[in-house]
Amino acid sequence: MVPEAEAQDVLDELQRLRARVPLLAGALAASTDGLVVAHDTPGIEAEGVAALTAAALGVSVRMTDATGRGGFRELLIRGGSGYIATYAAGSSAVLTLLAEDRINVGRLHLEGRRSGARIGEVVDAALERADRPAPPVRPPQERALPRRATPDPS
Repeated sequence: MVPEAEAQDVLDELQRLRARVPLLAGALAASTDGLVVAHDTPGIEAEGVAALTAAALGVSVRMTDATGRGGFRELLIRGGSGYIATYAAGSSAVLTLLAEDRINVGRLHLEGRRSGARIGEVVDAALERADRPAPPVRPPQERALPRRATPDPS
């Protein structure tokens, strides 16, 4: 999916996001088909959340299409003790944030959208590079070996 270096860049962004937003309990980046790219979700099973995010994304995309609201941008769910927010992250990934009930939702959206855009750039660029055909491998040029000096017959 995403090469290790780019996955580390995504993880770094998730950790910076959690440092900027104190009431954020977890952050996860996943592919749109539910595979974990990177996560900072202490005490939460990331693979399950990524799979559920993909399912919620599928329903959300159908809802926006059916109601003529344009492409999916974000989804906010409020539970009894907090929020789950999912943001589009480029064309191939999503960002899911787990937040405490006392969080400022405006700040959550502001920071989530910014991080989603950054993560989307990293993931889309990595996938674009992976889709490019590799340059042809050419055999090394033969080097002319230096000629040995032959003894002068005189």
